[in-house]
Amino acid sequence: MVGEKESLRNRGRIAEHHTDDALTEREIEVLRLVASGNANKIIADNLAISEETVKAHMRKILSKLGANDRTHAVALKRGIIEI
Repeated sequence: MVGEKESLRNRGRIAEHHTDDALTEREIEVLRLVASGNANKIIADNLAISEETVKAHMRKILSKLGANDRTHAVALKRGIIEI
């Protein structure tokens, strides 16, 4: 029982860590475009940035949200999956 409670507390701390860093306005823009099904090239063209910059934003988004991939990030941000 004690080990189980400790494990739950640790998971809570990990989840809190992922939400410490709020997404920037630009990261939110990128994530919205991802959620609309756009590829990096289209996102880059829409925001007048390079594909490499889009990829950098996605890496930061994934890290901040603790997501495994683009789909996971969108699901987390939409509240489909709890952090």
